[in-house]
Amino acid sequence: MFDILEVLFLYLVFPGFLFSAVVGLLSCWVDRKVTAKVQWRVGPPMLQPFIDIIKLLGKEVILPRGAYKFSFFFFPLLGLAGITLVSTMLWIFNVFPDKTFIGDLIVVLYLLMLPPLSLILAGFASKNPLATLGASREMKLMLSYELPFILAIFTIVAKSHSLLMGNMVTVQSTQGMYLLSASGIIAFIVALICIQAKLGFVPFDIADAEQEIAGGIIIEFSGALLAIYKLTKAIMLFVLPVFLITLFLGGINVFTLWGIAQFILKYVIILTLIVVIKNTNPRLRIDQALRFFWGKVTVLAVIAMVLALVGW
Repeated sequence: MFDILEVLFLYLVFPGFLFSAVVGLLSCWVDRKVTAKVQWRVGPPMLQPFIDIIKLLGKEVILPRGAYKFSFFFFPLLGLAGITLVSTMLWIFNVFPDKTFIGDLIVVLYLLMLPPLSLILAGFASKNPLATLGASREMKLMLSYELPFILAIFTIVAKSHSLLMGNMVTVQSTQGMYLLSASGIIAFIVALICIQAKLGFVPFDIADAEQEIAGGIIIEFSGALLAIYKLTKAIMLFVLPVFLITLFLGGINVFTLWGIAQFILKYVIILTLIVVIKNTNPRLRIDQALRFFWGKVTVLAVIAMVLALVGW
């Protein structure tokens, strides 16, 4: 077990908040740079995401008239704390598989729900009509993608016969990546699509649609609260691919240079897929997203689960 100082270091520095925020903001820069190139623009310099966060932290936080003060300030912090804890746990399970505990996958799945859920509650707390509309859309979107996402993850549970993430990493180190199986490929595709929705990226940026609802949920966020929202999203852009790597792509080996290089390559490939999907699709309406996730995506997830149960 870790002592209190080790826990604080793991959560606040590496692999927790500081490390995840730096890599996440760099990933945001890659996303913005590639998007700019696709649109024939120059794009921002590498340090621009960091500059944006620092600038926002120095600005005033404006509380909307009639807003619920505690909820408006608390829930963005809750989402940031939740995704930081997920990052810390994933790296611990990869580096120290023996530190796993019963039901850790369930805990991670619950914690991954905190960022969108906290954003929804903060949007309702602001009392802004556009933020309320955005929160309503995000709530519907969340209800639509969580079912196929959980089915895709439990496909790996069926293949590994375990709810321990450390065991999943250990099994893959000896038997190969789960992505190399038929059920693993289908489940990975489903999980990747659901992650696109969790990130709020096109074609699922329905809750923040600037052209329709002027930013939606985040319309009343300013100063440090807006910085927290951007940091949460940046860390999610790092943590969610790491989650896929842990479950589908053999985990992370940090004890050799080749293992580190493999992790970087896997992360870059997943990040590239996310950015490509973002830049090659139009935004869906919320009813289209619901039909898409509860229809085709859920069917694919069920097929993956059935294939896993029969040993494929």
